[in-house]
Amino acid sequence: QVQLVESGGGLVQPGGSLRLSCVAPRTITSVFNSHVMGWYRQAPGGQRELVATITSGGTTNYADSVKGRFTISRDNSRKRIYLQMTSLKPEDTAVYYCNAHREFTDHWGQGTQVTVSS
Repeated sequence: QVQLVESGGGLVQPGGSLRLSCVAPRTITSVFNSHVMGWYRQAPGGQRELVATITSGGTTNYADSVKGRFTISRDNSRKRIYLQMTSLKPEDTAVYYCNAHREFTDHWGQGTQVTVSS
């Protein structure tokens, strides 16, 4: 089991920035490194959708809606991933979830709320 803990959400004005963090505190490094890590989000009334993923080697993938604005990164030694979000828009408002994926298994964090509003 991979426990994931997110932090860094909050209220921000349109055009602002936020940085989300996710840590796997009780996972040994080799197990963490075997997972593709990612961020997903779910807006009110919507389905959970992919935001970005990153492999242990640093290969990234982004949803078209966030390309050029969001950056996912990973620190394997600290068992952490980050999501740097810039030029935030009201439509980015959602609960953001950290995900660890390997083969047919997914682990999820509890989510952190991001609200973009003036």
